[in-house]
Amino acid sequence: MTEEYTRYSDMPGWSEKLLGGFKKTSERLTQNISGIVTKEKLDDTQLGDIEDALIMSDLGPEAAARVREKLASERFEKGLDEAGLRNIVQAEIANILRDVAKPLDIVAFPRPQVILVIGVNGSGKTTTIAKLAHLFQEQDYGVLLAAGDTFRAAAIGQLKIWADRLGIEIMSGKEGGDAAGIVYDAVKHATATGIDVLIVDTAGRLQNKSELMDELAKIRRVLGRLNAEAPHDVVLVLDATNGQNALSQIETFRDLAGVTGLVMTKLDGTARGGVLVAAAEKYGMPIHAIGVGETIDDLRPFDPDYLAHVIAGGDK
Repeated sequence: MTEEYTRYSDMPGWSEKLLGGFKKTSERLTQNISGIVTKEKLDDTQLGDIEDALIMSDLGPEAAARVREKLASERFEKGLDEAGLRNIVQAEIANILRDVAKPLDIVAFPRPQVILVIGVNGSGKTTTIAKLAHLFQEQDYGVLLAAGDTFRAAAIGQLKIWADRLGIEIMSGKEGGDAAGIVYDAVKHATATGIDVLIVDTAGRLQNKSELMDELAKIRRVLGRLNAEAPHDVVLVLDATNGQNALSQIETFRDLAGVTGLVMTKLDGTARGGVLVAAAEKYGMPIHAIGVGETIDDLRPFDPDYLAHVIAGGDK
C-alpha cells in the first residue's frame, strides 16, 4: 500500500472488512464478465459485451468505456482469459481511484478547520459525522460538533448521543432554530478554546431546494465574516445502496452546496460498490473515506490499489 495510507492500513481487521464489504460487488462483477472472453482475438461484439457487463456491475458508463478503450487498444491477438480481464479491470479501477483517494487532512490556519457535512436524510450523515470525529480524535486533533440540522429533532438528539460517547463537546439549539447562529457560536467557541476541527451537521432535505440553498448560503455568509477561508470543506455523504441514484445526488448537491469531497457509506453487504468507481470516474471529486460497517472504526480512507484489487477480484 502507498505510504500515504499506512496510518490507516494497519487497523486490525480493516483489510478483512474491505474484503467482506465488497464481496458481493466482486462476485457480481465476476459473474457478469464470466464466459464473455475466449481464446480468440477480441472483437467488437466481445468488447461491447464486456462494456455492458461493467455497466451492469455499477461501474458506470464512463469507467466501462475506459476499460473497453484499454482492451481495444491492445486487442489481445491470442485472446484473453477471465483472470486476465479481471487484472485489466483492476488496473483501470486503480488508475481511476488513485486520482480521488484523498484523506481529509486538517491543514487550516488559523484553526478551526470548518467541515460542513451534507447529504439526504437516511444516508447515514449523522453517524458519519461521529465516525469522522473519531478518526480525527485518533490523530490527536481537538474536535467540536455543531448540530446544524435543526429541522429534525432526531438528528440533534442522535448527534448529542454520539458526542457523549466520544467525549466531544457539541453546540446545539432547539428544533427549528437558526442553524447559522449555532455555527457562529461554534466557530467562536472553537477559536477561543483552540479546537482544531469543527464538524457541522446540516439539513438533509431536498424537498424544497430553495430553502436548503438559502440556509447554506446564510451559513456561508456567517462563516465568511469569521474566517474568509471557511468552510474549508463541504463533504457529501452518499449511501452506496442507492447505486446509480447516488450519482444524481452528487450532481444536485454539487450545484446546490459547492461540494468539495465525498464520503461513501454502507458499502458492506451491497452488490453496488461499483458505484464508488462510477462516481470517481464521472466527477473526479476527492473521496475522503468509505464505510464498510456500523461500528465507530468502520469509516476510513482507502488505498486505491488495494481497493481496486478487492473490487475486481484480480490476481496479484
